[in-house]
Amino acid sequence: MNRIFGSSSSKKPKPTLQDAINATDARIASVEVKIKKLDGELFRYKEQMSKLRSGPGKNAIQQRALRVLQQKKLYEGQLSQLQQQTFNMESAALTTDNLRNTMATVDAMKVANKEMRKQYGKIDIDKIENMHYDMEELLEQANEIQESLGRSYAVPDEIDEADLEAELDALQLEEEEEGPSYLSDLNKVPDFVDETPVELSEPTAKEAVKTT
Repeated sequence: MNRIFGSSSSKKPKPTLQDAINATDARIASVEVKIKKLDGELFRYKEQMSKLRSGPGKNAIQQRALRVLQQKKLYEGQLSQLQQQTFNMESAALTTDNLRNTMATVDAMKVANKEMRKQYGKIDIDKIENMHYDMEELLEQANEIQESLGRSYAVPDEIDEADLEAELDALQLEEEEEGPSYLSDLNKVPDFVDETPVELSEPTAKEAVKTT
């Protein structure tokens, strides 16, 4: 039978801290509604007493107002206690969350530390240094090869500037001995022409009118 209808002794989940906070907040809201209602009654009694003269009627209303005010004071004390309980529970919940986050951070750091030790344990510093030296030697060999391939075989490594100036002076002397080039004689007048040709200018506009 218990399997079909269930057992009355089945364990219910225990309320969490957040459940307790929510329940307390609901009670606080209920007490605040009651206090607001009592404030309305006190305001109504105050208006009634202001319109009445001293006497039995006014005294009766005053007694009612005092009872309402006393009840209001009780609710205000209860409200203060509930608000303090909520504050304490929220502080505890915040502390619990901080501790939970701290533990999660510590666990993550432990895993990261273990992984880093595992990875760095595979690295040999001596091998890295040897590889670095090998790279330097290979780069030096590559530079030597490039210098060897770029060496010129026809031109000497060092050329004396004095030799170059002497060779340039010798070239200028040969040009003076050979005489002017045939290109410089193109603009020269031939020997069989007695007079130099005179360039004829175009007639002006006045001379053209006279000839016509």
